[in-house]
Amino acid sequence: MFSFTSIKNYHTFLADHPNGCKIAVNHFLSKIEENKHLNSFLEVYAEEAIQLAKELDIKRNSGKKIGKLHGVIVSLKDVIAYKGHHLSASSKILAGFTSIYDSTVVKKLLEEDAIIIGRNNCDEFAMGSSNENSAFGFVRNAMDENKVSGGSSGGSAVAVQAGLCMISLGSDTGGSVRQPADYCGVIGLKPSYGRISRYGLIAYASSFDQIGIFANSVDDAALCLEVIAGKDEFDSTVSEKIVPQYSTLIHQSSKKYRIAYFKQALEHPSLNPEIASSILSVLEILTKKGHFVQAIDFELLEYVVPTYYILTTAEASSNLSRFDGIKYGYRSNSTNADLTELYKQTRSAGFGNEVKRRIMLGSFVLSSGYYEAYYTRAQQVRRTLSNQVNRIFSEYDLIISPTVPSTAFNIGEKTDDPIKMFLTDIYTVFANLVGIPAISIPIFKHSNGMPFGLQLMSSHFNEVLLLALSKEMMQS
Repeated sequence: MFSFTSIKNYHTFLADHPNGCKIAVNHFLSKIEENKHLNSFLEVYAEEAIQLAKELDIKRNSGKKIGKLHGVIVSLKDVIAYKGHHLSASSKILAGFTSIYDSTVVKKLLEEDAIIIGRNNCDEFAMGSSNENSAFGFVRNAMDENKVSGGSSGGSAVAVQAGLCMISLGSDTGGSVRQPADYCGVIGLKPSYGRISRYGLIAYASSFDQIGIFANSVDDAALCLEVIAGKDEFDSTVSEKIVPQYSTLIHQSSKKYRIAYFKQALEHPSLNPEIASSILSVLEILTKKGHFVQAIDFELLEYVVPTYYILTTAEASSNLSRFDGIKYGYRSNSTNADLTELYKQTRSAGFGNEVKRRIMLGSFVLSSGYYEAYYTRAQQVRRTLSNQVNRIFSEYDLIISPTVPSTAFNIGEKTDDPIKMFLTDIYTVFANLVGIPAISIPIFKHSNGMPFGLQLMSSHFNEVLLLALSKEMMQS
């Protein structure tokens, strides 16, 4: 009977089983079929996954050099391009669209012998905090099927949570990896902005978006990051910094860290008291272990969500203007409309309500009468936040905060109140606003039976330190 615990253990299994990749693929295909009611997958690449597994088994058995992710079974959020496969951003407006090229992350995965098993459901165009905005229905949380999975990468989070793959890639614009990871009790890593190429990622807000990783262990997340990070000639925003050997370096750190936490974050009225007390208890344990832990003031907490939504919707209104139904995707079947009317009808029917809400908000804040009042001021707040985070990391190694204010809520609970839904992002958007890496690690269980964790943040491109402390805390 096949079972998966970690990539390291899986590779040990492969060494003893000549047809191990095929066994693993069949196992996960069976699990996906058993759990299709969770609506995690929009499409499963069964035949090609089995064929690639056979080829990888032959490669390994012939003594040829194998990749770092040899036989590792990965799923992709439906915003990451995979050549020859459907790509819809979980939206009607991209109905029938097939990617004509591979994203850089897919190319790197395949070069290291990974097997891509399918594409995951998500909030439409990655806009949402509960995965209830998909054109293909909501994703259920495997621990309580009446609860949301979190968003926007809920399908990817549930794929790892329910054991439907080994690793999944999502995207994180304001918490869309970390928040569903917290709700589902798995690890969710958002690297520094520019650490991973965005080439082949459907854009929501280009100065915020970053591909992230869902995994069951810090070691697996570190190895995956090691593979998919690095420079890329197709993305001018990606860093050319050398990619560290994360999978090795996180085992070599034994230093004592200087850790800050935002006093206002743990005292915020939206934060569930049980989550607050659990995080405080962890801070006490870290102090007893010799780490220096200190509360610091963060007076700008109330500004991060409005700043985030002003800037991201402005970028979204620009990025989504390309979806007009002319060259690809859904097009209105009206025969009497002129070109302008065809655009209106196509976009009105093709986009869901949340996407239309954000496009309109973005167009509003960019309009001539309100640009200075909203967009310019939001950019000023973003600069202030960046300056503040630089000061913080001149004194501290890491910041600890909640990931989300509460555990996963009931499906439909917040769909009629967009503001309440937006506020679930209060702790995660900060890292995207300033471009630093962040991770959600699942170390608690609430009295209501649902998992939750905490968030760690470090300075730009300091993922080694972030992963090292995460590993230490997961082992405690």
